[in-house]
Amino acid sequence: MPAASQSRIAPLDLLRGLVMVLMAVDHSSDAFNAGRLFTDSAFMYKPGDPLPLAQFLTRFITHLCAPTFLFLAGTGLAFTLERRLAQSWWAAARYVLTRGLLIASFELWISWFVMPKGVWLCQVLYAIGISYCLMIPFLRLSARAALALGLCLVAFGEALVGLSVYASGGPEHVPLALQLLLVGGRRPALIIAYPVLHWFGLLLLGFAWGKQLLASPAWLAAIKRHALLGAAGCLVVFGVVRSLNGYGNMLLPHFDNSLAQWLHVSKYPPSIAYVSLELALMGLALSLLCALCERGAPAKNQLLLVLGQTPLFFYLLHFPLLVGSAKLLDIEHHYGVGSAYLGAAIVIALLYPACRAYRTYKTAHPRALTRYV
Repeated sequence: MPAASQSRIAPLDLLRGLVMVLMAVDHSSDAFNAGRLFTDSAFMYKPGDPLPLAQFLTRFITHLCAPTFLFLAGTGLAFTLERRLAQSWWAAARYVLTRGLLIASFELWISWFVMPKGVWLCQVLYAIGISYCLMIPFLRLSARAALALGLCLVAFGEALVGLSVYASGGPEHVPLALQLLLVGGRRPALIIAYPVLHWFGLLLLGFAWGKQLLASPAWLAAIKRHALLGAAGCLVVFGVVRSLNGYGNMLLPHFDNSLAQWLHVSKYPPSIAYVSLELALMGLALSLLCALCERGAPAKNQLLLVLGQTPLFFYLLHFPLLVGSAKLLDIEHHYGVGSAYLGAAIVIALLYPACRAYRTYKTAHPRALTRYV
């Protein structure tokens, strides 16, 4: 079996660690930053509203997180299935279902800390977990078929959202099933921020790429080459879609030619412009990390490597720490943009030793329940 499936791949772990740091910045901003922008949708942004550059860029850099999580979840799943399908389809399906449901259920933990009592949030863990479950009929899908299906979901997601809203007689009448799958929205006790089919498309793209890596013995060179080519292609798509300023922007076009307006793309639900831009940035970051790894393997306890090898553990702890400390100290939304970075630095410093210890335990106990986290 190629090296890519036998051990962890350092550039992928480093990339995952990088987006964990960026995610901590966003959630720290959510806890402490009074001026945090949250305008990443046609439903949230009123044309003409200002986009202060420091606040906008602080929010913008964190957009890399969710697409990278889903893409690399698909890549990791391709590696995992290469081993588990060799045992049996049922064993692989049982693992994927168990892990998917467990990841999705962790939204209850997050909601308990960050939402009002009785309100539950469906965001990135919901998207990853349910996408795992949706993969069960496709465990033996070829790379080409996964790529085609993923691209279709990305390309036609906006059309499907429009059809769903039109057929329902307006956004307020969309059935719960369509909200969970396509449109997103609010219910009295539910906030659906990540309608799953859009994100399932990204997981399929990562799954297709993982299958390609498994066929390449020179995996480091393959990652670097694929990342650069993919980034170039995605930048072209972004430039075309954003220039045309119509379909592909999920009703959030740019209203002038300023940098902020060009980069102000729809995440809720994700538009073609958003997906192509973030995958391009992911590819550029990954190619840079590959170049660094070519010079020498990263130290075992390097910060990004540790966070990238314990991402779910870090996620489940950092969010409650940030929001809980802000509430406990009565400093929610009291400060400026700098508080986003300071809070992130503090929570990373606090959790880094715990992540190292958790990684050690998980490595020493490969059959324990920790293999799902």
